[in-house]
Amino acid sequence: MASTPTAYDRAREEATPVTDQIHEQSWSAPLEHPEHADDRELVVSQAIDAIEHTASGYHVNLVTHEAHGHPSEYLYDELAAAFDPAALEWEHVDQCGCGGHVVRVHVQ
Repeated sequence: MASTPTAYDRAREEATPVTDQIHEQSWSAPLEHPEHADDRELVVSQAIDAIEHTASGYHVNLVTHEAHGHPSEYLYDELAAAFDPAALEWEHVDQCGCGGHVVRVHVQ
């Protein structure tokens, strides 16, 4: 039995992807747009996507929306579950002036 897509599902499908290329340089992933404020799962999903699109030896700055609080409360465990612990190192860099947070993820 197929389920009918909800407004929530359609909003996630319509969200602009954070990237569509492999970054062979350090870069920042903006996870702080209005659609991110309403959807913590979108933040986590696009954070994982951003990491997967970062070449080994570089880092990605995950810039999160203030609505979700400190990334240690919702993002760190998800990253630990999604990746081999030896593949990544992350650190909280700072809280942005906008209220969001920057987490720098180094891809090994």
